[in-house]
Amino acid sequence: MKYVLLFGGTMEGADQLPEEHRAAAMADYEKSGKWFEKYTKAGKILGGEELRGPATATTVSRKNGKVSVTDGPFIESKEVIGGFALIDVADLDEALAMAKDWPGTVEIRPIVDHSREQSR
Repeated sequence: MKYVLLFGGTMEGADQLPEEHRAAAMADYEKSGKWFEKYTKAGKILGGEELRGPATATTVSRKNGKVSVTDGPFIESKEVIGGFALIDVADLDEALAMAKDWPGTVEIRPIVDHSREQSR
């Protein structure tokens, strides 16, 4: 099954943090690099990227047939999505095991497989 793992947090602005917080953030950043390396070598990660911070977002929305483009994020969240990974694993349990190995917050979302719908 394919899932997207959405990673909370971003390194943007880490250089502005107090030294002890910056050191912790850098340690987690290094752990995340090793995490990607480990699961890429295992053939579990199909793709993924780190995202720039929410201040760089541009949102296209449609309301009452009118399209508007605004700067900044549209989706309200308590945390910032800092990146994602597309994974291919046996089941949710395996996706959970990978997420538990990540050094921060992870949201797991299954991918809709439209190819299965078309073959019915």
